Amino acid sequence: MAAKVVFINGFDKYEQYGKVLLFNGALTIEFRLYGYFCFMSLGFIHFFSKYRLQLAASIYAVLCCSCKSDFDKDNHTAYFGGLVTKATGEYVLFCKNDKVIDTIKLDANNRFFAKFDSLPEGLYTFKYEPEYQYVYFDKNDSILVRINPEDFDESIVYSGRGAQKNNVLMDLYLKNERDKDVLFDYFDTDYKLFSAKIDSLNVLKQDFYSKKKKEIKWSDGFDKFARAMIDYNHFSKKEVYPIVHQMRTGHKILNDLPKDYYEHRENVNFNDTDLIGYAPFISYLNFMLNNVAMSSAHDADDLRDQSLEINIHKIKVADTLFKNETIKNSILNNIAFMYMLEDQNISNNKRFLDTYYRVSTDKSKQSEIRQMGNAIQQLTAGKRLPSVQLLDAAGKTFNSDDIVTEKTVIFFWSESLQSHLIAAHKRIQDFQKKHPDYKFIAINVDKNQQKWTKTLANFKFGTISEYRAADFEDLRKKWVINKIHRTIITDSRGNIANAFVSLFDVAFESKM
Repeated sequence: MAAKVVFINGFDKYEQYGKVLLFNGALTIEFRLYGYFCFMSLGFIHFFSKYRLQLAASIYAVLCCSCKSDFDKDNHTAYFGGLVTKATGEYVLFCKNDKVIDTIKLDANNRFFAKFDSLPEGLYTFKYEPEYQYVYFDKNDSILVRINPEDFDESIVYSGRGAQKNNVLMDLYLKNERDKDVLFDYFDTDYKLFSAKIDSLNVLKQDFYSKKKKEIKWSDGFDKFARAMIDYNHFSKKEVYPIVHQMRTGHKILNDLPKDYYEHRENVNFNDTDLIGYAPFISYLNFMLNNVAMSSAHDADDLRDQSLEINIHKIKVADTLFKNETIKNSILNNIAFMYMLEDQNISNNKRFLDTYYRVSTDKSKQSEIRQMGNAIQQLTAGKRLPSVQLLDAAGKTFNSDDIVTEKTVIFFWSESLQSHLIAAHKRIQDFQKKHPDYKFIAINVDKNQQKWTKTLANFKFGTISEYRAADFEDLRKKWVINKIHRTIITDSRGNIANAFVSLFDVAFESKM
């Protein structure tokens, strides 16, 4: 068996073992085997000398199972595996439409591998709690993935048969994520400037998509998801803009929009069963429904005052618009989760939930929403914040009860959202000058202590008290945190004054 390097992805450090070059990064090697060419990426393998025999055995096993060039017409065998670096859990879940197909256990070297005798073509998800990502399988694909839980999405690289198209889908996802930083300030601008910016970003993605589609020649089934990743993200920006613009500037821009601003809605199949559970599609439907309901509110100078009626209206519109039960339940659940975070009035909650329970048929999510409602009740004004553990830059652990003892504003940030990181701290620094009687606490929600302290060293945040959540899942559940711009305000005794206010709300200071 001869081997030669045909592609190197930006890595130049390597060791030579036999006739195979193993790089400390992504490497594709072409093996000439029995007259056929088979391709296998070894980027998911970290080479250490003491594992040479294990590595050789692994290479042989993968070659035997994935380098077959011809498949029977009715053969739907597929393979999925990879490596988890810095593993924090023992299992990778392989799912379809949020249902677990296989629970794949990591071995002693944090590798995982599964064979599926009959895997229908389509979109799947793999989950390494609490994160997940998509992977598309065509017939007989054999896909490997490298995962780093500390930087989950950015770390993912696919290799093997079927990898190219999935790397494109991952690239599109990351481009969409980076758009959030780019567009942060554009939501404050007029619709012409905003539209010009999102259109220019969309053109770049369309060009990337067209180029890759021509190169890879992927299936029509995959193409639907690649297109949806682009289109529904673009549509979502258009739906979100009027709402965010009004929240941040106080200007109701709905009446200033051109008549064709929402023409994209005419091209949407609201009951597309192929896209059930696909985040870009479901997110768009939620944004669109939110926009429709708010647009129908009369004289809504402060939309929050009409939150109950608007959300009940959203449920009724969803019940009429969505015929597919799974899609309808997904949308209804999102409406319920969002509303419960916005309105902590017990009487209002009862009216809202009575309507939700009457329309929803998803019993498991109804139970989750009840639990969240109970957690929200612990965050009402006058109560103490539920106790959580926080870390300082030196790694010392603190109890939140010992830190929040006076008038305080608590806000949150993530290293991955640089624009928000900077804007949030700048806004807080402005508040510090106006409100010296308040203490201001920043809580980082990331997992990596070293990356957090490095980020702090790169910025000058003055006298803002900086902490990191020791266990973000615990904090998220107790403080019901699911939006990065969320803030919590306490009174002079450290009790809750307002646990649900956006840092960028134009009326923020009135809540202090």
